[in-house]
Amino acid sequence: MNVVATIVFIGLFVVIAVLGFVSAHWRKGDMTQLHEWGLGGRRFGGWITWFLIGGDLYTAYTFIAVPALVFGAGALGFFALPYTVLVYPLVFAILPRLWLVARKHNYVTASDFVAGRYGSPALALAIAVTGIVATMPYIALQLVGIQVVIGGLGFPTGNGLLGDVPLVIAFVILAAFTYTSGLRAPASIAVIKDLLVYVTVIALVVIVPIKLGGFGNIFAAIPKDHLLLPPVKDGNTGLMSFYATLAFGSALALMLYPHASTAVLAAKGPNTLRRNWVFLPAYSFVLGLIAMLGYVAYAAGIAKLPELAPFFKQYGPQFAMPGLLLHFFPDWFVGLGFAAVAIGALVPAAIMSIAAANLFTRNIYKAYLNPQCSAAQETRIAKLASLVVKFGALLFIVFLPLTYAIQLQLLGGILILQTFPAIVSGIYTRWFDAKALLAGWAAGLAWGIWAASLNGFKTSGYALHLGGMVIPAYIGLYALILNFVVAIVATVAIRVAGMANQHDATTAADYAG
Repeated sequence: MNVVATIVFIGLFVVIAVLGFVSAHWRKGDMTQLHEWGLGGRRFGGWITWFLIGGDLYTAYTFIAVPALVFGAGALGFFALPYTVLVYPLVFAILPRLWLVARKHNYVTASDFVAGRYGSPALALAIAVTGIVATMPYIALQLVGIQVVIGGLGFPTGNGLLGDVPLVIAFVILAAFTYTSGLRAPASIAVIKDLLVYVTVIALVVIVPIKLGGFGNIFAAIPKDHLLLPPVKDGNTGLMSFYATLAFGSALALMLYPHASTAVLAAKGPNTLRRNWVFLPAYSFVLGLIAMLGYVAYAAGIAKLPELAPFFKQYGPQFAMPGLLLHFFPDWFVGLGFAAVAIGALVPAAIMSIAAANLFTRNIYKAYLNPQCSAAQETRIAKLASLVVKFGALLFIVFLPLTYAIQLQLLGGILILQTFPAIVSGIYTRWFDAKALLAGWAAGLAWGIWAASLNGFKTSGYALHLGGMVIPAYIGLYALILNFVVAIVATVAIRVAGMANQHDATTAADYAG
């Protein structure tokens, strides 16, 4: 065990745990109200919102998985950069309108908005269930980051229940301060998390390349097939089309996840959101540096070093970034860097569990099980649901092989994209019929799951054969196109038949700032 690194790691973990519990008294509100517990009272200003959304979207799995993908697959791993660049103009135009109508009607979730906009409990339920199912494995994958760094400290993770004890302790602490403090806890912790991440990443991209003789030497050590995507050949667009559609589809999906809309609705106003999205690309810059660490690890040959080989045997390429810390830095800094990854897991995991709990409480429990529940009962059920979600995610890691959780996350991205027509189209138009949107949602999900199953849920691409061309692309985007086609055709047919549902609880003025 690395004693010094472990002491620093535990010390920082204790600090954020204390901060999580104390956060209940920050900007204190009535915590028996769901919008106070689950949205922080909708009062977060510019700086806190910036850290909260950044901490929400750039997760521990990002810090581990992006350099791992570049380390193992090369240039394809850089799809994360255009994806995060594309997403900000999209959300700049879309989500402030959602905030306005949500504040006007006290909507806590995107499914609340769908229910009000379309007057369709069935469509709102479909959106809520999709969000919860897509979020569960996402929470589980945050544990991957914690598991890897705990293993790097010397704990025998993954070797039976005893090896998972540190992981269980971490999530018991997370569950406790989320239960008491709600969204205020990850909002306050996100500040420390981001500062630790920035310090760690800057140290890695400055000090390690200097020790390796500069970036010229690093790129010279990378094989050509790792530096470039393969060219289009014999009518097969290959990774070119897959890279572009994966980036675009991921950008469309990102802000549809329940934890993303939760962070957005917690802001104190639409202008706060717009100012944030002007500056959030700073995270994209850091993400580019994080991705580059995959090449740095490859050039350093850390997978072949005797002291690190056992870790790579257990965790594979996911140990690329932790391996750089262990090999090139003193023990105290290793503890700091590993704490950045672990805290980077707790922040989004807390927001995700709150978001899933909000969906269950508002759109399943209150809508179907107990419509007459009081505000205090509603919040109490949300707190309990957040515990169930967190420990359900923990079971993914403790009892299922890691590959299954990763495969489920792949499926989660495909699922969440199918909520795009109902949510995003609804923000701008009421032309679609709720029954048609439900049919499109079902068609997109069915085809997406089928396409992903063809490769055992191991890849996210599907090769479409069209006029002599082979166009591999992101399954989620193909499914979304089918979703829209079905929704459009069905809406036209329903309107022609005179069966359209015109219910709308919102007005045009609700969307105007």
